[in-house]
Amino acid sequence: MGKSDAFKALIIGGSVGGLAAAHELRSIGAEVAVYERSVGRTQARGAGIVMQPEVEALLANLGLSARSVSVELRERQQLHIRGKAERYRAPQLMTAWDALYRALREPLDDVCYRLDSSLRHVRVEGHDVTAEFPDGHVAQGNFLVGADGIGSATRRLLDATSRPAYAGYVAWRGLEPESAVPEDLLDLLSGRFTFFESSGMQMLCYLVPGANGELEEGSRRVNWVWYVNLAEHDLPRLLAGRSGRQFEHFLPPGELRPEIVEEVTEQADASLAPQFAELVRLSDVFMQPVFDLPPGRILANHAALVGDAAGTVRPHTASGTSKAFGDAAGLAAAMEGWTPRHGLPLRRLEEWEAQRLSHLVRVSEIGIELATRSSLGVPQGDKFFASD
Repeated sequence: MGKSDAFKALIIGGSVGGLAAAHELRSIGAEVAVYERSVGRTQARGAGIVMQPEVEALLANLGLSARSVSVELRERQQLHIRGKAERYRAPQLMTAWDALYRALREPLDDVCYRLDSSLRHVRVEGHDVTAEFPDGHVAQGNFLVGADGIGSATRRLLDATSRPAYAGYVAWRGLEPESAVPEDLLDLLSGRFTFFESSGMQMLCYLVPGANGELEEGSRRVNWVWYVNLAEHDLPRLLAGRSGRQFEHFLPPGELRPEIVEEVTEQADASLAPQFAELVRLSDVFMQPVFDLPPGRILANHAALVGDAAGTVRPHTASGTSKAFGDAAGLAAAMEGWTPRHGLPLRRLEEWEAQRLSHLVRVSEIGIELATRSSLGVPQGDKFFASD
């Protein structure tokens, strides 16, 4: 495909899924531009990421190894309520959102990456797509990719009826420098995937690269997530930030109000293995509610959805990021060779849509099953953080 024949893709969403789409489409000769709604640097919607084949494949295409952005684990261990640990061998690679973001963003320095750009309107005329943004900026291309997450503006414009549904539980999270963790606790956690379960809650922990991608001992971070059942009517109270902002899909670090910090630490002391309770107490806690977004159409006229914009999978599958990367790779394969002078490769795009929706349904079902095993998001599971 000659430069003059290349199509231009407008990618809405500049997190790791959008960056993956940019790389995959560039690999087939497309010109790409990325539009991110964050005003400053895009904020992690999670912390730790389990290395999966789809992620490893894209890194390899960029000349990077999975190990270059990952911490290697050797064992899994289950903690019991009094702190006893049961272990077994289970090698695994763990990365972090910001380490992956950096690895994908740096090779795209020559690409338009526009911040403070939340999609407001889309117009399609022939093979031309026009995207409009609240500040009056207008972008023109030939295909639009919605990679803007669970609160996707792209999805709302393409299908106004599709809405995420609260799954019945939240994920409290922490991401702390290993240098801030007591030596005995770090010895327990280092090199291991550690987890704890009881009715209505599950907690897991592992080390990830440092804030600037460091892999050396002493420079990494301890990442943990604590899933807890929470009634939907209690959610707004916990998503009210100390800045006065009412959040919807993610409560960032530093926004937890002091009285909620106290609730979280008290609940940790009452419910978790002592090592995990200690970890919660020393962390700057943030939170994500867990949502389900049922599969729907992900292909429209000169537009497609990828990642969480297309549909969510429960975090227990460890496949949210890899699903976005797989969506992007398949979309690029379906569009390879297309030029704006010709009709879209509809048969290949429809096959891509069918395959990705089938994958989404399958992984979604697995995630719900895994959550149910831990009594997460089900009526019989214990509830926590109830308002008076």
